[in-house]
Amino acid sequence: MVLSDTIVYSQQALQPPRAFEREVSVEFQVGEKVIYPNHGIGIVESIQTRPVPGGKISLYQLRILSNDSRVWVPQQNADGVGLRHVITAADVRRIYNLLADGTIDQHPNWKGRFKENSDKMRTGSLYEVAVVLKGLSFLSRKKALSFREKRMLDRAKFLLVSEIAEVEKKPAPVVEERVDRALAETFTPDGKAGKKPVQKPVGAGRRASDA
Repeated sequence: MVLSDTIVYSQQALQPPRAFEREVSVEFQVGEKVIYPNHGIGIVESIQTRPVPGGKISLYQLRILSNDSRVWVPQQNADGVGLRHVITAADVRRIYNLLADGTIDQHPNWKGRFKENSDKMRTGSLYEVAVVLKGLSFLSRKKALSFREKRMLDRAKFLLVSEIAEVEKKPAPVVEERVDRALAETFTPDGKAGKKPVQKPVGAGRRASDA
């Protein structure tokens, strides 16, 4: 990545599209709110065509709301980088159910766990972010997290809360409180009739949703 002021340019964005990349599978409109992986909600401010060596390329210019930075994403690769629409109210219900379902899905050792969680965060899927949040929250109740995992936990919670708040049109503190209550159903005996959280093997019961 190359930084210039508050604009983030993807090196891939500066390459002309190859023949098999020309079809755009996800399209967004100017003024639409979208989700950029690991950064959260952004607004499509413009769609521009820029000259590059070998041709031209169309780019979405996004403004990330959390830090007011600008991101350029090539139209033909928007799906590949994980740019997506904001989730639906039905997705929100499923995510709350996921947080409260009494299962923990994570790698047993730090190195494997961090790599797996990093991969999940990069997908842009809020379901995967919820899995990371639940796993690291559970672990933090057993021992102190490393600095990198604590930062990932905070990022996962921010991404989850901010997107749900956008969907439900509720203040972030209200959403965070409900997220904490859902997690409590997994972590505390009161929430699950005395049952302890079940730690599933890594990758078991993966969700196919793209949310």
